[in-house]
Amino acid sequence: MGKRMPYDHRLVMKVWFVVLAAAILTSTWGALMPRAAAHASAESMTPEPNARLAESPAKVEIAFNEAIETGIGALEVLDAMSKPVTNDKFTVSDNRRAITLELPKLGEGVYTVAYRILSADGHPVNGSYVFVVGDPPAAKDASLFDLHKDLGHSGHEISTQVSTSEFILYLSRGLYYGALLLASGLMIWYALLRRSSDVIAAMFRKWGQWTMRGLLLATLLYVFLHAKELMVGQPVSEWGKLFTKTETGMLWILLIVFALIGFIVLKTGKAVRLIWAVIILGLESLIGHAAAYHPKWYAVLLDFVHLGASAVWAGGVAFLLVLWFEERKEAGRFALEFTRAAWISIVLLTLSGVLMAVLFLPDFSYLFYTGWGTFLIIKTVLVVFVIIVGALLRKKVVRGNLPDNLLLRIDGALMVIIILIVGIFTYISPLPANEPFSNHRMGEKLHVTLRITPNVPGENNFIIKVWLPEQKGEPKSVRLLLHSQDKKDMGPIQVPLEVFEDEETDAFDGFAKFTYTADGPFIPFPGKWEAKLEVFDKQDNLMTYEAEFRNY
Repeated sequence: MGKRMPYDHRLVMKVWFVVLAAAILTSTWGALMPRAAAHASAESMTPEPNARLAESPAKVEIAFNEAIETGIGALEVLDAMSKPVTNDKFTVSDNRRAITLELPKLGEGVYTVAYRILSADGHPVNGSYVFVVGDPPAAKDASLFDLHKDLGHSGHEISTQVSTSEFILYLSRGLYYGALLLASGLMIWYALLRRSSDVIAAMFRKWGQWTMRGLLLATLLYVFLHAKELMVGQPVSEWGKLFTKTETGMLWILLIVFALIGFIVLKTGKAVRLIWAVIILGLESLIGHAAAYHPKWYAVLLDFVHLGASAVWAGGVAFLLVLWFEERKEAGRFALEFTRAAWISIVLLTLSGVLMAVLFLPDFSYLFYTGWGTFLIIKTVLVVFVIIVGALLRKKVVRGNLPDNLLLRIDGALMVIIILIVGIFTYISPLPANEPFSNHRMGEKLHVTLRITPNVPGENNFIIKVWLPEQKGEPKSVRLLLHSQDKKDMGPIQVPLEVFEDEETDAFDGFAKFTYTADGPFIPFPGKWEAKLEVFDKQDNLMTYEAEFRNY
């Protein structure tokens, strides 16, 4: 066995003395230093959460109960489409306890303040709240295109998809749009042609009569079927209200009047024919989807340009086909003029179509939510084929050859298909329909019902029903938090709940019911959301409920 090391009592005592001194020093330091009992938290906010302001605030300022880290974090103000209202960066106060973001002048709307900072002790802190400026317009969804509301009717659903039963209605729209574009297109071409032979002039007179008859019949059928659909279940007296009290009804009457005037216009000169075409296309642009958007003048102007370009192309294709079958020599001369104008009209069609889609849709993902988007995609593909066919036709015509028979037929077929599609998708809402959200979930210790009505971006009514075992009594606190699933880094928006008396009889044995409500713009922008309910009982036991919903 080796020798045992001698036991040094003095060395052990020195070690214990050092450990004890370090412990005392650490405790004293901790007692003297300021402590963050619950990390940083917002003490005051300007504007205040859920504030309703008459004018735009100059800035957003959030003050915290302790210092925060500089050079990291974010403070944003988002508009009703969840886009930042400014690209400026926030500033931190000298004492590092407040952050400020200067704002541009804000228009009427619901705005979201979202902040994300790092407290001095290294803990992340985030949160969000809303405020309102002025009197914001209602959220845009499929109900925006509901003519029934103008008539004071209720209980009608908005068309966002196509069903077989609506085929006749859509067919009437296709016939109407075809007749409108052909009639106005022929009038425009009559005015555009600087030189025309006796053959072309005679063809204009002949086919002008036929297209005008078709326009009158198609307009009458279109107005009658749509008015009939609107007035289902309504007394006869309401028909007068439709045509005298609504903008759409009065515009329908004007369309019929100008379709009749068209027969007289056929006997006039180029200028009058051009004016007639401009007026009737202008009337139609005031009826379509564009009339529901703001600024209205811009939306209607885009629609008018789109219709005008469509009329030039469709009228030109139709007249070229007629000449091809009746007088091919004249068809060759007209084809040279047509292919030049067709390229300009296709460019205007494409440009105005893209700008209208940008105006109508919050973003291009909405193309996949409705039948409107599906038909727009199909129409776009067909227009690409039109461009290809047009390029091949122009190539032959520029070389001095007659237009190719097959290419002309393909161009005509594409025109018919596109017009039929336009007849359908101009009746379908470009936006999806929002539906009230209602969810009920049962558990061993907690039953919950959540209702959000009407479930649109902006103002909503929230109803929360909570059932707890009777022996637990009333909840100590109930919190409803809304998390944006499209902006994961954004803090939750807390919905301020108030107790209310529920008259519905929805009891469960052994459970007591407690009901809460709130009204306000706590869903500030469209998208996917998660509602999280936190229920604390009197023993501070936390029970949670989560449900996902979305709106448009």
